[in-house]
Amino acid sequence: MAEITLLAVAEAHEGFEFIYEGGAPICRTCPYRHACLTLDPGRRYVVTKVRTVKHPCALQESAASVVEVKGVARPLVVEARSAIVGSSIETGRFACGRLDCPNWWVCAGPSLPAKQRYRIEKVDPGPAECRIGRTLKRVDAI
Repeated sequence: MAEITLLAVAEAHEGFEFIYEGGAPICRTCPYRHACLTLDPGRRYVVTKVRTVKHPCALQESAASVVEVKGVARPLVVEARSAIVGSSIETGRFACGRLDCPNWWVCAGPSLPAKQRYRIEKVDPGPAECRIGRTLKRVDAI
């Protein structure tokens, strides 16, 4: 199911990917905030359709186009016992200081929110390397 939001006209084209960071203070008084601030902060989205409707945007100081977006799967590592396609999990950054680990960016990196709910779309068959001894699997999740 596509979700609707507003994007600056320059960004409003099919295939444009972005990470939704949430609303700015100026957005609190915007009459279009109920259409614009509907996404989950920290998630990656892709524009699937650009509608012809445009609205003024105080944040962008220009017009904003109404667009349809859908969530994009992101790579994550999760506990092996939770790695089931179609399952819903809540995960976030693991506490890990091993920057030399090949999975650090999808396990403990700064781009991960502290906690967020995901749906697992794909599970890699082998175990994910963990340099602090956890039993993990790599997954793609929305």
